[in-house]
Amino acid sequence: MSEYDLFKVHPKMPKSVRLGDITVRDGFQHEEVWIPTEAKVYYLQELAFAGVKRMEVTNLGNPRIMPQFRDAEEVLKGVHDDIFKKRLTKRGLKHEEIEWTVVTIREPSVDKAIALKEKGYGPDRVLMMVSTDEQHHFANSGTTLPEYWKEAERCIKKCKDAGIKMCGTVSTIWGSPISGPTRFEDAVEFTKRWLSIGADDIEHADHDGSAPPDQVYRYFSMILDEIPNPDLHVAHFHVTRGWGLANVLAALQAGIEIFEGTIGGTGGQPANFLDRTPVPGTGAYYYKDPNVVGLVSFEDMCVMLDEMGIDIGGINVDRILELGMMMERTVGRRLRSESILNGRIPKEPREEFKRPGLPKRKESLGERPDQIIPDGWPEKAEVPEALLQRQ
Repeated sequence: MSEYDLFKVHPKMPKSVRLGDITVRDGFQHEEVWIPTEAKVYYLQELAFAGVKRMEVTNLGNPRIMPQFRDAEEVLKGVHDDIFKKRLTKRGLKHEEIEWTVVTIREPSVDKAIALKEKGYGPDRVLMMVSTDEQHHFANSGTTLPEYWKEAERCIKKCKDAGIKMCGTVSTIWGSPISGPTRFEDAVEFTKRWLSIGADDIEHADHDGSAPPDQVYRYFSMILDEIPNPDLHVAHFHVTRGWGLANVLAALQAGIEIFEGTIGGTGGQPANFLDRTPVPGTGAYYYKDPNVVGLVSFEDMCVMLDEMGIDIGGINVDRILELGMMMERTVGRRLRSESILNGRIPKEPREEFKRPGLPKRKESLGERPDQIIPDGWPEKAEVPEALLQRQ
C-alpha cells in the first residue's frame, strides 16, 4: 500500500459501503408529471436485478398533498406479488433480502403501513422525520416537536409489534431553508433521542443542499464519536449547490458506510403541480428554479465509489447507467447524472481514437516505440532547489 493511499491517510474510511436507491419515492415526489404505476414497479424491479438491496417504494401520506403517491398501495402490491418474487428468484435473488421502505411522516400513515403488512404486502421499514428547526418541522408535519416526539414513540412501539423497522430522520442538520443556521449539537441530541425511543437506524439528512463538505466531515465525526456503530447511520445529501459527491467523500472519510441517492439526481421538495394542475405539496418552493434541486445521482455515486476501489455490494454499475438513460425518457428531460453521458473511466486502450501516424513519426525521428524523453536527458528529472520552497 502506498504511503499516499487514501485509506491509509483516512483510516476510518470504509472499504465497502451499502447503497440505497430512493428514486421511486424521493425522486418522483418532485416530478410535475404523473409517473405511471407500471414504471415505478419496473424501476424497483430493475434496481433489484442490478443488485440494489435498499429501496424506498412510496409515501403513504395524504395523496391530496402529494398525488404522485395516490398509487402507493398498488406499487407495494407490485413489489410483493408472486410474479415479482419469481423474477427475482430466476436471477438468484431473494425477495426477503431486499429492504423495502415507505415514508410515513404521521401516525395514520404508520397505521396504514401496519395494515398493509398484515395483508402481506406492507413495508419492511418505515420512516418518520424531525427537523432541528421547529419551523421547518412544522411545515413538514404540522406538529410541534414535543407532540411529534410523543407520536413517534407510539409509532415505534406499534411498528415493533408488527415486525416493521423504524428509521428516524434528522433534518436541517446543516441549516434550514426557513430559519437559517442550526446547531450540530441539536442534531446529535435528536439522533440519540430517536435511538432512545427505539428507532432502528437514523437518516442524517441534508434536505436542501446546505452542507459544505468540511462541515459534513465535522458532523459525522461528532456522530461517530458519540454513536460509533456505522450500521445505525445513513447519509442523505442533496445537490442544490453542487456539493453532493464531495459530501459523500467527506462522510466516507469520517467513517460513514451507508448512503442513498436517486437515479439522475431527481428529487427534492414535493411538487406543487401534477400534470399542469396545482397541488398543495409542502408549500411554496424554497428556491427560484425548482429544476436545480435534487439528490446525489445514484449513477455518479456508484461510478465514483467503484473507481475508488470501494466495494459497493455487488451492484451492477453498467446496468445502473442504462437505467439512468431510461429514466430520462420516463421523466421527459435531461437529468443531472454526468456518468450516463460519459460512462465509466476506460480500463483498456481505445484503438478507435489512436492516431495512425504516431509509430511512423517516432521511427522517422529515430525514437524507440516506448521512448518518452529525449536521448541524453537524465532518467529522473531534478527540480531546482529554489523552486521546492515557498517564497
